[in-house]
Amino acid sequence: MKKEYDLIICEKKDAAKRIAEALADEKPKQEIVNKIPYFEITHNNKKILVATAVGHLFVLSETKKIKGYPNFDIAWKPSSEVSKKTLYTKNYYDLLTKLTKRASTFTVGTDLDAEGELIGRNILKFICKKENAKRMKFSTLTKEELIEAYDNADESMDLKLVEAGETRHFMDHYFGVNTSKALTSAVKTAGLFQLLSSGRVQSPILALISEKEKEIQAFKPKDFWQLIAKVDTKEQVLEALHKEDKFWDKKQVDAIYENTKDKNAIVKQVKTRQSQTKQPKPFNITSLQTEAYKNFGFSPKQTLDIAESLYLKAYISYPRTSSEKLPPSIGYKKIIQSLSKLSILKESTSILLAKKTLLPNQGFKTDPAHIALHPTHTIPKLEKLRDVQKKLYLIIAKRFLATFSDPALRESMEIQFDINNEIFKTKGSRTLEKNWISMYEPYVKFKDVQLPALKEGQEFNVKDLILKEDQTKPPAHYTQGSIISEMEKRNLGTRATRANILQILYDRNYIEEKSIEITDLGKSVINVLEKYVPDLISEKLTRHFEEHLEKIQGSKVTEEEVLEETRTFLTKTYDNFKKHEKKIGNSLVKALKETRDKVSILGKCTKCNEGDLRILYSRKTKKKFVACNAYPKCRNTFSLTTGKITPTEEVCQFCNTPIIQVQRTGRRPFKMCLEFECKSKESWGEKKDKNNQKASSKTS
Repeated sequence: MKKEYDLIICEKKDAAKRIAEALADEKPKQEIVNKIPYFEITHNNKKILVATAVGHLFVLSETKKIKGYPNFDIAWKPSSEVSKKTLYTKNYYDLLTKLTKRASTFTVGTDLDAEGELIGRNILKFICKKENAKRMKFSTLTKEELIEAYDNADESMDLKLVEAGETRHFMDHYFGVNTSKALTSAVKTAGLFQLLSSGRVQSPILALISEKEKEIQAFKPKDFWQLIAKVDTKEQVLEALHKEDKFWDKKQVDAIYENTKDKNAIVKQVKTRQSQTKQPKPFNITSLQTEAYKNFGFSPKQTLDIAESLYLKAYISYPRTSSEKLPPSIGYKKIIQSLSKLSILKESTSILLAKKTLLPNQGFKTDPAHIALHPTHTIPKLEKLRDVQKKLYLIIAKRFLATFSDPALRESMEIQFDINNEIFKTKGSRTLEKNWISMYEPYVKFKDVQLPALKEGQEFNVKDLILKEDQTKPPAHYTQGSIISEMEKRNLGTRATRANILQILYDRNYIEEKSIEITDLGKSVINVLEKYVPDLISEKLTRHFEEHLEKIQGSKVTEEEVLEETRTFLTKTYDNFKKHEKKIGNSLVKALKETRDKVSILGKCTKCNEGDLRILYSRKTKKKFVACNAYPKCRNTFSLTTGKITPTEEVCQFCNTPIIQVQRTGRRPFKMCLEFECKSKESWGEKKDKNNQKASSKTS
């Protein structure tokens, strides 16, 4: 069979299309096989086919089924053969198999990270029957960079990165699947069937959240007092706090209160200081996730998904990066000139383009494959972006511009008052030169407190003297933003996996709320692991294996050496687990039942007022519905809409049925009662009619 073309293997459809359009001498020819597109192009008169996977086409699966655990007999299999949920990947597999037959050479154009390298290698090895290929390296999907990446492709993939990536997958499967089997088996011995999950990184993160919860629960508030003088300077009334700030002795503060009551305040000292506030560093994925949560309430996974969509449109660089570096090679001026087309950025870009030199403020963090996250010179039409895309794009663009600006100049002032030999202080601050702050607004907030210009020796009336009693506050819960930063600091997970791991903990009902709290089920799982197999939740162990993965890339250890150590450790760990399986099961069952009730019971039955309305699943219809648990005595039922259903403990004012929250993929959650004919839904039909009228007017 004649070999005709170079086959470029991509990771996603949008990326394949971008690469084809960038490299094509003329317009790419799109062909579709079983609903899956690929592209025929010529580049410098060379025939090329650009085809795509859909993420991992191969997953690890057991090669030999055994009843118990652990089972280390696993290998790569086509994902379409492992799960019905991934059956859709077969068409991609089949298309690549077909295109491989006439390919003379192969080029890997997947994402430039460990996952992308492994996706490309598995396709080469199991479909193309090749051990290596050329490798395109790019951080953006802009035309110029893609042409450069293809014309100067590396002759080989990074095989050490492949080895490290594959080792991570095997280790995570060993830990995750076998520990999940162990927990599920323990519950089964106690008479309940419920799938429970755990993982190599998931468990230490849950333990971290559990420790914070214990710290909060163990906290004992302590009484303290503060003394505040309201000084009337005629220009304004200033609140001055006693220099001690917090008093822990009531007698001491009472004595000072009596000594200063009804006395005037004399200005003892006025101190002013000017200081520079440096520009922010460029975004990496962790700082973007933290900032997006703080400003928009986006979860880490939501931020990553939105950033990925912007990357695939070539509007921003590759988001899964740890770097805080922006090299000159990206073309600072060209990007800033392009951003000037957006009216909202016009003023900022004009200021920067007038500068003689453009130097960004950079951080110390680096990434072996990618630079910091930044906008490209491909500029979107903001009105065509979804609201969440627009929000994230603008914060990325403004952050990029702010890094090139000058430091802000701030002035702080402190005034000390002498009230009968007791010192009270008030502080203020203001921005003298905004510089980068104006470019990054509204995402940065400095509180300006302007103080009057007072002189030492001036005397003023104390309008009021307040003795305030308070208590110390417990530590704050982790938020979705702060936990991601903490995971990075402790080297738990990777920039690509942290958001997904956090989402898994939510999905498993181990944690809840945006201000993260551990559930009773989460506590039970951690308590069991901590008591019987503490190494499974050890940060030290997780870091130990992470260091081994780095050593693989440095050729200091091999994949088999690391996996053999993993198997030996887990075999010993699970042997100990099995000795206590019955006790572990009994500990977990109670929490499981309570958790099941919490997420399924909506409230008292509106018909019999005795039973509880509970969410159930029908095997016949394969749908969820609500029914009274006093069945067959009470046959009250309600059908449910699609989406994730969460109880709210609220009741409808019109029909008195429980109100549920509904979350559908890609949409905002909304609340509704169970009665579909309820008065509360009368306006829903009106909205639908209006939307239909709008749609028909557009098509007419």
